[in-house]
Amino acid sequence: MNQDEYEALMSDTTKLIERDVVWNVDASHPAAFSFRTEILSDANYPLFIKGYFNPNSRKLTFSLLHRAQGCIYRLDLGIEHPNQDGTRVGETHKHRWLEGHGIKDAYVPMDITATVDDPVEVWEQFCAEAWLTHAGTMDTPPADQLDMML
Repeated sequence: MNQDEYEALMSDTTKLIERDVVWNVDASHPAAFSFRTEILSDANYPLFIKGYFNPNSRKLTFSLLHRAQGCIYRLDLGIEHPNQDGTRVGETHKHRWLEGHGIKDAYVPMDITATVDDPVEVWEQFCAEAWLTHAGTMDTPPADQLDMML
């Protein structure tokens, strides 16, 4: 994929998630939740999206993945990111794929105003900016998994 192809993919308004997004207990982190769902498009891009939410550590991530390229777009809340030039971006930041560099660097987005405490609102803002239509619903993940682990 080159940069022009990436930009066309990201600006394609036919990207669609048809089904409901359901948070499940994350197999590798029992106090966290995750999901994975396919993305449809008129161009049949090989895309899917993964979400991760840990209410205890207050971390939330939505990752747009391309089957051949890996992660091409990601939103992180709850952890600072060091860029290659030594600058640090805040706890809310995005990664965009750049030809020859991948998603190593991040920037602070102006379009994400919701907080980690409201993953559904963050999801809606993420989808709007990524030109991704979600035709289903997303339930709020449980606030705390620790009680269920007793």
